[in-house]
Amino acid sequence: MLRGRLGPANFYRYLTPKWAYLPLSGAGAANVGGRFNRPGVEALYLSKSPGTALAECMQGSSLPRPATLAAYEIDLLDVIDLSGGFDAGVWASQWASWNCDWRWIARVERRSPPSWQLADEAIRSGAAGALFPSTYDETGTNLVIFSANLTDADRVSVHDPDGMLPRDQRSWDTSNSHSGSL
Repeated sequence: MLRGRLGPANFYRYLTPKWAYLPLSGAGAANVGGRFNRPGVEALYLSKSPGTALAECMQGSSLPRPATLAAYEIDLLDVIDLSGGFDAGVWASQWASWNCDWRWIARVERRSPPSWQLADEAIRSGAAGALFPSTYDETGTNLVIFSANLTDADRVSVHDPDGMLPRDQRSWDTSNSHSGSL
């Protein structure tokens, strides 16, 4: 298994407008689960490039939903590096299933996907996150950050020097909204 420091580095994410005021939150992933987190486990998913972030945001759709691109400054002391994909000479055999169809397994078969078991192992080992290939951008790399494993020495911050991201959900007060028609 490859492990080591990641950073300082920049990563990206497209934020859903309604939740853009919480750019460091992994609560959305905790709500439904993700490739490397089961429901109830907070995880922040980021991409190495804006293009990969867009592909991940679209999740195979032909049109993107409204979103705000955010840049993150990352410096993590202990990250599992699967970015080169599975290599039997480096990884234990169970890591070959990192790319399983986790949604189908969890939601249709109602079983625990192998990738959740890998994440459980990574979290137990104290890793702050894991790099892995994007399944929506063949040249892209993603990072999942396990929020509960961050230490004081780790750094994850959103780059917002002008304070342009919303600070709360007041902009979503529907009593002031209009139909959106011109």
